Amino acid sequence: MQDRPNAAELAQAVREFVETEVLPGIDDPRLRFRTLVAVNGLGILEREISLGAPLVRREVGSLARLLGHADPLPEDLEELRRRASELNRELALRIRAGDIPEGTLAHLVATVADKLRIASPRYLERYR
Repeated sequence: MQDRPNAAELAQAVREFVETEVLPGIDDPRLRFRTLVAVNGLGILEREISLGAPLVRREVGSLARLLGHADPLPEDLEELRRRASELNRELALRIRAGDIPEGTLAHLVATVADKLRIASPRYLERYR
């Protein structure tokens, strides 16, 4: 593990380099588009590194409350992601069966907003 630069700082530095120094010199439309996709991907990576863990923890906590699970939340991020997947599957099955827990819509709106904070924060701001 490195102290500085950390992973988020490295992703930001690469994104800024590509965006400000590489992209302006690209004339080929196909290469320009692919470079813009790479810049966007690096931006998502930056946000995932800085926001991802707390947002997954929040989603799992919300799902657990919604579904009536009292077990403690895992500390490990990968285990949290697995738990989110399991709980989302359980919620989907309950919705399909017509057993929709009270608070489901509020949970879904908050969770989608959190996912947009990482994937496309400008989109989220545009529709608030």
